Amino acid sequence: MRLDGRRESSNVDDRRGMTVGKAAGLGLGGIVMIALITFMSGGNLGDVIGNVVSSQMSQSQNVTTQEGQREFTQEEQELAKFSSQILAGTEDVWTEVFRQMGKTYTPPKMVLYTGRVQTACGAGSAQVGPFYCSGDQCLYIDLSFFTTMKKSLGADGDFAYAYVIAHEVGHHVENLLGTLGTAHSAMNRTNKVNANKISVRLELLADYYAGVWAHYDDQKFGSLEDGDIEEAIRCAQVIGDNYLQEKAQGYSQPESFTHGTSSQRMRWLKKGLQTGDMNGGPRLNMSDAELGS
Repeated sequence: MRLDGRRESSNVDDRRGMTVGKAAGLGLGGIVMIALITFMSGGNLGDVIGNVVSSQMSQSQNVTTQEGQREFTQEEQELAKFSSQILAGTEDVWTEVFRQMGKTYTPPKMVLYTGRVQTACGAGSAQVGPFYCSGDQCLYIDLSFFTTMKKSLGADGDFAYAYVIAHEVGHHVENLLGTLGTAHSAMNRTNKVNANKISVRLELLADYYAGVWAHYDDQKFGSLEDGDIEEAIRCAQVIGDNYLQEKAQGYSQPESFTHGTSSQRMRWLKKGLQTGDMNGGPRLNMSDAELGS
């Protein structure tokens, strides 16, 4: 990506070195990473569920560590600057998109942390990956996740990393538009299978919004370079529910999907990027949860 001369966001709260708290819900990459580690260790889907629950329970006890004094590496600082620039890009794009819809965009705050962090949704952990908390309208990222993406998932590249950030901002857009609250309410009223279908649609919509952002960011700043789109598409592929399950155990269980298949994630990200149409994303049918593909 071309980011030279791009501004950094002022909505960044750098808490690296300080963590407190209780567990938060799993965000993008959280279930994926726990599943990957479990399957690679020879576990099955039941083990994944047990490890997710165990992870949440182990984080539920209050834990406090003092602020670290270590100096950050050049790579860590570059990733922090990069993340801030991407967040600034989302602010510029979504402010204009919302203005055109007759709405006002309130940007989220991005919290950079190490290990654990306190949120309005409880305490978050690096184990759950980047996540968005609607309670405080913040997205939380332990920058080590990008290294994990590269080493464990084979997903690398600056636009792949930007996609992760833009996906979480996509959940913020869902929240501002009322979609997130409506979906969560519907999920609480239905059974697990249908709740999973709604979860998949929320994730695919966030993927689509990430593509919409990239569409206008490139239009505004000429930010995309050769190979960038392929990086993001590859990232969407390897975090598909079916891809991870099939790679680890030889088969997939669609009723357990919560983020969408590889083809779904790649398709909606690409469609958002190509069209920039806010009305072209996946629909959430809350009445019967028949969400299709």
